[in-house]
Amino acid sequence: MSKAPARILIIAGSDSGGGAGIQADIKTVTMLGGHAMTAVTAITAQNTLGVDAVHLVPTQMVIDQISAVVSDIGVDAVKIGMIGNAATAHAVADCLTELSCPIIFDPVMVATSGAVLADADSIAAFERLMRLATLTTPNLPELEALGGKDALLARSFPLLIKGGHADGDEIIDRLYLAPGQNESWSDARIQTRNTHGTGCTLASAIATGLGQGMELVPAIERARLFVRLALREAPGFGQGHGPMGHQLVREDAMVAGPSLNHVTVGCRDYAPSVNFYKALGLELIVDSPSSGYARFEAPNGVTFSIHHSENIASSTIVYFESKRLDAWVTELTSQGFAFEQLPQDESWGWREARLLDPAGNIVCLYNAGENRRYPDWRI
Repeated sequence: MSKAPARILIIAGSDSGGGAGIQADIKTVTMLGGHAMTAVTAITAQNTLGVDAVHLVPTQMVIDQISAVVSDIGVDAVKIGMIGNAATAHAVADCLTELSCPIIFDPVMVATSGAVLADADSIAAFERLMRLATLTTPNLPELEALGGKDALLARSFPLLIKGGHADGDEIIDRLYLAPGQNESWSDARIQTRNTHGTGCTLASAIATGLGQGMELVPAIERARLFVRLALREAPGFGQGHGPMGHQLVREDAMVAGPSLNHVTVGCRDYAPSVNFYKALGLELIVDSPSSGYARFEAPNGVTFSIHHSENIASSTIVYFESKRLDAWVTELTSQGFAFEQLPQDESWGWREARLLDPAGNIVCLYNAGENRRYPDWRI
């Protein structure tokens, strides 16, 4: 029997435009294999241009939603987003003290459009939630409103400080746990206006990972990749800060173990072979007659390629992807497997290793990261 999905309780506001809030949270949890549950704290009328109106849900109704979920379905992790007011913040803190599961607190104060979503009393009440949280994930303006990094670390609050609001072409996110337990990640900034819901998505993805039993650092790493792939896939809706493309993030870039997602086979006649696979319904995404290479993509995102070769029998290559490529190769080597190529960075952005199966077929083990869907030929 398959393992039941992790139960993720989302305590946050609703975004009528679907880009942030519980809508982004539900998409994220679902795409990562969790079961999303909600306690709605506020209803907003908003789109990509801004927030037009906010209606706070009464505190008791927020608590009743939490109690209904906890008493029947159970909770494996909690994500807290927009709270609304101080009374609700304190009441939520009271409820969560009874739970023994990971809690991710994204201290939402200002929408991407600039609308204020938390008053001074609410911000003051956030300290109780930070004391309960496994991790708090402020951006730089939120960090300043909460008193600054030094003040929060002095009170032993675990922090993931998001660097998206800093200037520069690199975004640096910094994790601060106990003294001496720090880590950071740096990636090139993705130039896009479609950033609505990035903070919600990141926090929900981390919560999902923890609810699934992942350690904190791997959960953060997977969450960051999910956000970046969703930014790449943004549909471009609206005239302002548009939503991300959660629904187009492929599962094979998210799973913990190896995933089969590509096969290359040989062909003798290039054009008839291309026409054959197009007729099957595959989308031609690389067409290079001069090198005898074509790549196709199936509707579920799996790719398949043909390569002109006189020796068809030796042309097949099977590709398995894993985010932990180097550790995987080390484990296989210790078991006696001989590699023709140990992990190395390739010019097209993948990190690859190669070995042969017992029949002599080439097997490629690789890690593509963001380049899973955006190698050079597609950028």
